[in-house]
Amino acid sequence: QVQVAESGGGWVQPGGSLRLSCAASGSLFGINTMGWYRQALGKARELVADMSHDGRTTYADSFKGRFTISRDNRKNTVYLQMNDLRPEDTAVYYCNYKGRTIVDTRDFWGQGTQVTVSS
Repeated sequence: QVQVAESGGGWVQPGGSLRLSCAASGSLFGINTMGWYRQALGKARELVADMSHDGRTTYADSFKGRFTISRDNRKNTVYLQMNDLRPEDTAVYYCNYKGRTIVDTRDFWGQGTQVTVSS
């Protein structure tokens, strides 16, 4: 099993910044992708960004330029730097760990961390 734990959420005013962290532990996979999704109230969960173990990144178009994903493989940790936050960024942010083998892909999720952007 893989355990995934997020931290760093909270309240911030519009225009502010937050940095989320997510650490994976347990029976980790050599080939993996760690990423961030978010779910606003009443909406579907959506991809924000992810990064593979070898550094390939994917961003949803909405977040390019404001959000930056990075990871430290030594710590099995992924980060999401969020700048110029807007009220519409208010959501629960979930960390996802995808472990890949030859035969399948397994998903592991964190509990989520609330980000609230308001004045």
